[in-house]
Amino acid sequence: MLTDPKLQNNEDQLLDRTLRPSSFGEYFGQEKIKKNLKILIEAAKKRGESIEHVLLYGGSGLGKTTLAHIIAKELNSNIKITSGPAIEKIGDLASILTNLEKGDILFIDEAHRLNKLIEEYLYPAMEEYCLDIIIGKGPSARSIQLELPPFTLIAATTRISLLSSPLRNRFGATYHLDFYEEKDIKDILARSGKILRIEAEEDGLEEIAKRARRTPRVANRLLKRVRDFAQVHGEGKISKKIAQDALAMLEIDELGLEPVDRLIISTIIEKFDGGPVGLDTLAAATSEDKDTIGDIYEPYLMQVGFLARTSQGRTATNLAYKHLGLKSPKEAQKKLIE
Repeated sequence: MLTDPKLQNNEDQLLDRTLRPSSFGEYFGQEKIKKNLKILIEAAKKRGESIEHVLLYGGSGLGKTTLAHIIAKELNSNIKITSGPAIEKIGDLASILTNLEKGDILFIDEAHRLNKLIEEYLYPAMEEYCLDIIIGKGPSARSIQLELPPFTLIAATTRISLLSSPLRNRFGATYHLDFYEEKDIKDILARSGKILRIEAEEDGLEEIAKRARRTPRVANRLLKRVRDFAQVHGEGKISKKIAQDALAMLEIDELGLEPVDRLIISTIIEKFDGGPVGLDTLAAATSEDKDTIGDIYEPYLMQVGFLARTSQGRTATNLAYKHLGLKSPKEAQKKLIE
């Protein structure tokens, strides 16, 4: 499953860091967000202040972490990185916050997985740059207030609905990263190819871009796998034919759908008459984790119009039936009427 970030090996993680853009000029796509961030950063620089706290949300692999690093570089600030699940206790948060210096960036990935108690301690830190800590227990317990240097919190999440309203309201700037245009994915592939010294024809890159699920992380992973195929079964150069053969071997179709995508759609159609079906039931029927379906596969299936989410559950669309070469109930009904 090339789309699942949990399955990255050490080599892939190292290459992802190598391919990560370090400036807005190298970052293709998300033009509106880049424009707004540039204004935010430039204005803060002129005032000599830290920028407002920033919330980035969108699907996995769309560039939230990359944007956080670019913001830090544009501000000439240090960036401290952690994640929601990593901050288990108040002491963990206190240790991170008290080690920040003026103007530093604190980046929290998977912010939707922050403990609710941790969130409450974040509120005064974000608003007043102070941290209230209770020392001791019972009648002898006392509260002390630690002053914090002005800093910027950048939080990233794939599930903004799971963030509490009080936390969301404390971010001065919120940006939604959407799926990329195919031309932007092609530009990303061309840049990555130069860094990795991969020889590729334009139509070869176009073929990969078409099947990259409009997601930079997926595009770079496909490029590396096609490169491997080209070195073994070709002359090391990525042509359209080599790209098609490599992606066919990986069972990635012309729309970028993987076997799991097709399994999800076919399960809804064949086992549940096209739906609606609940996420828990779908996860049990496909033997896939429900969070993986909801976070990784469902957004793209909805983007290409194969899946619809209703109050009753997930349903397969007419386009999904057509893609699998099946007749939808509507088409069958129409034939009966005729």
